[in-house]
Amino acid sequence: MYIYILTNKTKNVLYTGVSNNLCRRMREHRSDSIEGFTKQYHVHRLVYYEAHEDSYTAISREKQLKAGSRKRKVELIESINPEWRDLFQELCGDDDYL
Repeated sequence: MYIYILTNKTKNVLYTGVSNNLCRRMREHRSDSIEGFTKQYHVHRLVYYEAHEDSYTAISREKQLKAGSRKRKVELIESINPEWRDLFQELCGDDDYL
């Protein structure tokens, strides 16, 4: 299981989610195939993720991140990804950006 944080091109929107297959879920976000927040605000860039052993731990961590401030999320992202690079390609190996 994974928790992840996405942003848009201008980095002014953050979205936190959880998935058991992060590459598949990212493809769904990037293709706008699912109605909702990420489609509406064009939130397609993977800037942070964590792998967890089980769904309970992942969901607990997602709730913890969602309850935190934007400042704390930015600090977390910048602790491992200070340039806010899109991590999708290095994680999933896809070259395209939709």
